[in-house]
Amino acid sequence: MVVDPLRVRSFLVPLDGSEAAYGALAAACETARKTKAAVSAVYVIEVPRSLPLDADLVAEGQRGEEVLERAENLAATHDVRLEGDLVQARQAGHVIIDEATERGVDAIVIGLAYHRPYGRFELGSLAEYVLEHAPGYVWLIRYPAPGDGPAR
Repeated sequence: MVVDPLRVRSFLVPLDGSEAAYGALAAACETARKTKAAVSAVYVIEVPRSLPLDADLVAEGQRGEEVLERAENLAATHDVRLEGDLVQARQAGHVIIDEATERGVDAIVIGLAYHRPYGRFELGSLAEYVLEHAPGYVWLIRYPAPGDGPAR
């Protein structure tokens, strides 16, 4: 069954602590508030191959908890309950696809920071992986370049 992209019932937002990621979360929460959709977030600690997957990465874990706490506060300002998870993995893209599949989400919402090397826009490996493997919609929210913003 194909879901109308404007009637998405559940979102997954990958978080990395960037303003672009929080912008994507805000967009998902605002849409969810209006449509009564569920919103989940995931913060992925990428574990280097030189360490065991269950390595105790204290500083990274604390950073993840801070990011998720800020995300919960942001969701609350939109009157949306956020379910956040902190996961350790080798590659963030795999976790995001697995989480989206397990949760049965309709859309993954990714915030992209503005990068324009060599005169072209670059998505980045995470967004490209998710676009290629996502089980549903992928919404890309490109954060504006410094000094740019919506036309007023």
